[in-house]
Amino acid sequence: MDTSAPPAENTGATDIEKIRCLIIGSGPAGCTAAIYASRANLAPVLYEGLQPGGQLTTTTEVENFPGYPEGATGPDIMEQLKKQAIRFGADFRWGEATEADLSSRPFRITIDNSKIILADTLIISTGASAKYLGLEDEKKYAGGGVSACATCDGFFFRGRDVAVVGGGDTAAEEALYLSNFCRKVYLIVRRHQLRASQVMQDRVIKSQKIEVLWEHQTKGLFGDKVVEGAVLWHKKGTPEETEVTIKIDGFFLAIGHRPNSEIFKKYIDTDEVGYIKTVHGTPKTNIAGVFACGDVQDKVYRQAITAAGTGCMAAIEAERFLAEQEG
Repeated sequence: MDTSAPPAENTGATDIEKIRCLIIGSGPAGCTAAIYASRANLAPVLYEGLQPGGQLTTTTEVENFPGYPEGATGPDIMEQLKKQAIRFGADFRWGEATEADLSSRPFRITIDNSKIILADTLIISTGASAKYLGLEDEKKYAGGGVSACATCDGFFFRGRDVAVVGGGDTAAEEALYLSNFCRKVYLIVRRHQLRASQVMQDRVIKSQKIEVLWEHQTKGLFGDKVVEGAVLWHKKGTPEETEVTIKIDGFFLAIGHRPNSEIFKKYIDTDEVGYIKTVHGTPKTNIAGVFACGDVQDKVYRQAITAAGTGCMAAIEAERFLAEQEG
């Protein structure tokens, strides 16, 4: 099999390296894959990407990750996972995968538009990015009431009033979930109807704790260090436009996620949104030797613990694949 590098004038590459196992992404999935791959003597190299530690590093308090009875911060958990992987020999590096050629083995991954990695196996754990409205206040109150995961952070708002933005199944599910322990849930819907499935719509409408704010859009948030309320437009852009203020302690985005799979889509099968398709019950993709784990292939659970589990699976499958190839 040809392992020679493409001409420098075509790629701009200044450095080429051959490795057995490449992991792209450093969230719970990537770090767990690194732990298992290094213990299996695969000498994994992990590139951390634009957000070292993944989405969990944006979470201030994590109470549902096993092994932390008193809770811990997202950055602390990720630092522990990284140290554990390094202890067994995983090679963590700064850098972003900017191009991929998966047409043949070894797979060719370009890092930072300059270095080429030739990998016998590839584990994609690049995660998914939550979609935001683009308001400056979302950044201002990140960790102070703004969240893109009700399952992760909703428990902190028990007995309080919160708002969920969105009109699809995810928004309906999150509103219903929050209604289990929040005093009141506002569902902010831009249109005059929900896009959610009929069964989810019925559940939302029947809930006495959920108030749907039809034809509302978020103008901004306010509060002293933490969210205390939101300013909304009602029927924005029409003669009936008015400004509405609601008092809330939590503001949850449920307008979707964007899987970070763009550079692989030429070769890897994805769904219409971009989530990588895997063989049911495994991290295997449509390309032998390429595995996907974590949120880049999970649009249902999106939890740190489920991501870690699939990272374990990906490393085990990579070990088995290499054993078969080299045996």
